[in-house]
Amino acid sequence: MKTLIKLRTIISFYILFIVITNLGGQSFAIEDVTRLPMDSTIAWMENNYTIDSNDFHNIALLALQKAHKTEDDHTIGDIHTNLSNWHGYLYKFGSDSIIYHGEKALEHYKLAGNQKKIADTYKNISIDYMNNNSYDNAEEVLFEAIAIFEELEDEQGLAGCYKNLSSMFRVLEEPEKSIKYANLAIPIFVQELDYYNHSITLFNLIISHRLLKNYDDAYEAADACIKMVDEHVPSEVFIKSRAYSYRSEISKDKGDYDEMLSDAMEAWKIVEAKIGIEGAASYRTEIGDAYRLKGDYKAALDHLLAGVIAIEKRGMDQIWDQYFHLADTYKNLGNYEKAYEYQEKSIAAKDKMINDKITNLESEAVIKYETGKKDQALLVQESQLKQKTIIQWLSIGAAAILAAFLFVLYFNYRKNKVITAELAIKNQENELLLKEIHHRVKNNLQTISSLLNMQSKSIDDSAAFDAIKESKNRVASMALIHQTLYQGENLASIEMRNYFTIMGEAIIDGFGEKAENVTLEVEMNEIELDVDEAIPIGLITNELITNSIKYAFPEKQKGVISISMKTLPDKSYQLVIADNGVSDGNIEEVKGTGFGSILINLLTAQLGGKLDVLKENGTSAIIQFPPQIKSAV
Repeated sequence: MKTLIKLRTIISFYILFIVITNLGGQSFAIEDVTRLPMDSTIAWMENNYTIDSNDFHNIALLALQKAHKTEDDHTIGDIHTNLSNWHGYLYKFGSDSIIYHGEKALEHYKLAGNQKKIADTYKNISIDYMNNNSYDNAEEVLFEAIAIFEELEDEQGLAGCYKNLSSMFRVLEEPEKSIKYANLAIPIFVQELDYYNHSITLFNLIISHRLLKNYDDAYEAADACIKMVDEHVPSEVFIKSRAYSYRSEISKDKGDYDEMLSDAMEAWKIVEAKIGIEGAASYRTEIGDAYRLKGDYKAALDHLLAGVIAIEKRGMDQIWDQYFHLADTYKNLGNYEKAYEYQEKSIAAKDKMINDKITNLESEAVIKYETGKKDQALLVQESQLKQKTIIQWLSIGAAAILAAFLFVLYFNYRKNKVITAELAIKNQENELLLKEIHHRVKNNLQTISSLLNMQSKSIDDSAAFDAIKESKNRVASMALIHQTLYQGENLASIEMRNYFTIMGEAIIDGFGEKAENVTLEVEMNEIELDVDEAIPIGLITNELITNSIKYAFPEKQKGVISISMKTLPDKSYQLVIADNGVSDGNIEEVKGTGFGSILINLLTAQLGGKLDVLKENGTSAIIQFPPQIKSAV
């Protein structure tokens, strides 16, 4: 996945450069579709599919409607091809839209009997299938394309298919096959003097040889790529920079961090010279990683922070590795609060990727393209007719204007009524989806808890057994929150009295005979907390109850653990967790690993609160914290 993102970045930079240097294309309006020949419309679309405008979309849909009337399958296929390119460049509606139009183009090229365009479309749509993780489909269409290109004796087309197969097997981590197809493509690119595709194919050799630990072959491919760009396509600076970047990763695998740093620096300088300091900032993450591995954590921090900020500005969320590198750097610099923050960001970035895949299944774009595009074409036509009708009525006079005005009011009333109903339905769907997400998260956390339970059965060391048990209780406290959310009416808040009761009794039961004489009292009114407050409060409560059971009631001593929570006059909250056991154990100096006390202090700081400990007739922990900003559902 990482290498696909890098390749996409190279291609995006390249296309952006071409677009900038060729600005000033022909203007085109929707009215032109009806009066100009279809060839002119298609030529305009081929030159302007990089435009981020609804005009392109509306023009294409109107042209598609016109082409369907003539039943010209070749033209219909060309329009779908350009729509697929537009969706692929802007990526507004996801990969489903790209694939939909690619498959429609293929369908009409087959009806037209155009073998060359059928093969080209097979080759191009294979990349879209790969980006959608449909590798079986990608492989199938590539071999279909190869059969046609062989029949047409089209060497360039064959080389493109071999290159795509090489890329696919590289992503699937089948390096031997990737190398095989790269070596089939490269001789054709050499014969055709296609230095651009040749250099891109060398990426597959670099990465695949690296996966096989053939570091000499990987270096050789990287050197060949750099040399080819210098001698034949010097304008392709992004290909050259990636070659240096891939070479730095080879050095990283070999443990040669000086060489890794040198190549990462070179990659950054090349891009910086082309697009400036801000545009090249994301490349600094590789430099920061090299400094981190060399043990120069101060230098690493500067580069990692600059790179991560640049990546975040671009809206890229698959950066858990970079967050982890920052967490490790802060840890080695002694800034544990920042280390914890970026460790959490790394975990959250991974979780977001998983949740995005779930929510994308129910996204509006998927539903839209399952129903087809004909309704959109009719809406465009209806909009145009409505505008003409309004203009005609304005010329009639005062009475006609009044009638038109009343009609518009009535129409808007009906339209708003429909929109309101649709929004209500979508809100219900979103609530169901959010409940499903909480349910799945709860199930995943329970699976983790079960695994910890299984692991604890094979542990003889008491300290390790206690650590596993405490981890299991922490996971269970978070799972209970998600269970409460999907079972309740409010998807954003937790009723804490019931939550404390269920969690506390579960913890006491989990200690078995050791806690058989310990009872739980929860004395408080019903208080609802936002989920962002409930999770840290749950973890803190779990740690304090566990601490009381372990140290306050030795030798099965009878005792009571009480939990209370209230709202203070200044709107802040006060949580009190107390026991009437022995008070020689100190909450701030927990026995064992000390992780529990670290976690309590970090979570209290996260809430912006403070922790006080009293030792009278047992031990009381008093936590006061302000209300947090509410989460949006």
